[in-house]
Amino acid sequence: MSASNTLSKAEIITAVSVSVGAAAVGILIYRTICKKDTCVKPKVNLDLQKDNPKVVHAFDIEDIGDKAVYCRCWRSKKFPYCDGAHAKHNQETGDNVGPLIIKRKEA
Repeated sequence: MSASNTLSKAEIITAVSVSVGAAAVGILIYRTICKKDTCVKPKVNLDLQKDNPKVVHAFDIEDIGDKAVYCRCWRSKKFPYCDGAHAKHNQETGDNVGPLIIKRKEA
């Protein structure tokens, strides 16, 4: 008995049909489970002031001094000020977030 490594036309058609059917079922299941309004997006703020409905900080320009550096990655232990935690966050996630730097214009 010799083993044949070639597939017949009927076997190829069957394989393609099963693959397309499996992909279609997968897409339907994904769309059913993960509807646009029910999918949970990843959170930016993981642990800061979670008891507040919205985290807001306001500063007067006069109180800032010559320069202030604010966190935008939400990982700073000194939030709202930047402590450089974005460097580790960027390395772990491939992100490119950095701080917001506010400084006075030099006269």
